[in-house]
Amino acid sequence: MSKISVEVPDELLEDLDGHVGEEGKFVNRSEAIRASVRKMLDVLDEIDERHGRLEDD
Repeated sequence: MSKISVEVPDELLEDLDGHVGEEGKFVNRSEAIRASVRKMLDVLDEIDERHGRLEDD
């Protein structure tokens, strides 16, 4: 698995942290960010499909 580095505004990071930990939906920030990226890519694929921009596999 590759590592990347990103700059995130403090407000966004605080919001993310609210979903991480024992009371949250994710074990750690990395899991939360991976899930968010997957969801964003799914949404972008849906948009591309609606506009006929996806190639058939």
